[in-house]
Amino acid sequence: MATFAPTAPAKFPKASRGDRGSLPPGAGGGGDDRGRGPDSPSPAARLRRARLGLAVALTPIIMLFVSFTSAYVVRKGLPTLDPKTNAMVHDWFPVELPMTLFLINTGVLLVSSVTIEMARRRLNRQAVLENIDSIPGVSLGKESKIPWLGLTILLGCGFLTGQWLAWRNLADHGIFVATAPSSSFIYLLTGAHAAHLLGGVIALLAAGAFALLHHPLQSQRIWVDVTAWYWHFMAVLWIYILALLAFAH
Repeated sequence: MATFAPTAPAKFPKASRGDRGSLPPGAGGGGDDRGRGPDSPSPAARLRRARLGLAVALTPIIMLFVSFTSAYVVRKGLPTLDPKTNAMVHDWFPVELPMTLFLINTGVLLVSSVTIEMARRRLNRQAVLENIDSIPGVSLGKESKIPWLGLTILLGCGFLTGQWLAWRNLADHGIFVATAPSSSFIYLLTGAHAAHLLGGVIALLAAGAFALLHHPLQSQRIWVDVTAWYWHFMAVLWIYILALLAFAH
């Protein structure tokens, strides 16, 4: 008579997240995953999310200036009632803009857009070459020591100072916010742009603080990348505002 030996349940090997040696090959990720948890997004994914967040944040700014433009065009051709004569009159009159100061400010802002782009590209290179440069015996050369980020901050502050000088020039010629509807829109458009650019300057100061405090390079890269695209948008927006004031005034 045939006899059967008792069987024991098969034991399967268990993989522990805490013991990387028991994980299957390739489960631990590549060199870009150093310092991240197994479920943390990669630097590339974080950068995509940050850029998407910037695009969402820029939407209300675009809508704000579109509404300003619509109000500007409508108010320019809209007559108002004169209480003294009880007649409809046009109270919109052209204001002589401080174009010399505005053009200088435009040049400063365009140069700052170049410097922040250089800062963005430098951090991108450093982030890509970070792992290669750590290999013994491999030298990638030295990066230039030009402080692109610091130059951008100085130029941004210079642009804001130039805008303040332009407002002072208007005030010296008797053009204030309440002087006329045309002057109100000049202050409104340029002031709203300056306020948004000031936010970019604050973001750059934060990026500089991150570098001084030795934050992770990937975090610095994401912060500067998003701020750079925001800065480029501010430069394009200023050119649009200047063209609107100069040619539709």
